[in-house]
Amino acid sequence: MQRLDKYLSEAGVESRRKIKDIIRAGRVCVNGTVVTIPEQKLEESTAVVTLDGKEMLRGSRMIVLMMNKPAGCVTAASDAKEKTVMEYLPKEYKRLMPIGRLDKETEGLLLFTNDGYLAHRLLSPKRGIEKTYYAEHEGTVTQEDIDRFADGCILKDGTKCLPAVLEKLGEGKCLVRVREGKYHQVRRMMASLHKPVRYLRRISEGTLELKDLPLGMTRELTKEEIQQLESVNFDEKFF
Repeated sequence: MQRLDKYLSEAGVESRRKIKDIIRAGRVCVNGTVVTIPEQKLEESTAVVTLDGKEMLRGSRMIVLMMNKPAGCVTAASDAKEKTVMEYLPKEYKRLMPIGRLDKETEGLLLFTNDGYLAHRLLSPKRGIEKTYYAEHEGTVTQEDIDRFADGCILKDGTKCLPAVLEKLGEGKCLVRVREGKYHQVRRMMASLHKPVRYLRRISEGTLELKDLPLGMTRELTKEEIQQLESVNFDEKFF
């Protein structure tokens, strides 16, 4: 027996939070009967589950896709005014959903999946998955800046960030490593140092690195890469 919301998550429908809303809205049927309780159990080997009249098949192959996101597009399923990352996905991947987001002008590593449960786990603040960004900015990083990041810098609106790593690469260039994903976080963190970012690219997430993937292109992760990504947990030895 399995919960209905988990069944739909494994079918790659949506994120777990959105799945609960979909079920409560009366859009899901089990064996021809509308079910509005996300926690309801079903026999997954025999149940016929439909969403808006379309059968949902559990146990389809898990897909995790890596994109080298270009600037100039938003991370959204659709947008009336802006170009979205979905326009860069090949046809066979159009049902995948982004795991997290990059802002419009930020390039780099962005993941997509058809597994809502995996997406939920990777986005959980408790996992503390490390993300690394390459930035070009005004000014030059100082030791004081590095110390402020290590202590958890305070943004201009008073928001306190978790401790992060700032690494100077030279004049106007640096690496930033964070374990959270606040709105425009890296740009806002650098702005708090009076070093506004001119260019930003995410180059790694957990054990994954953005290598040899042209801008705007995608590739599937291997089973080994997915397993490594799933196994990443918070490491106190961040610094």
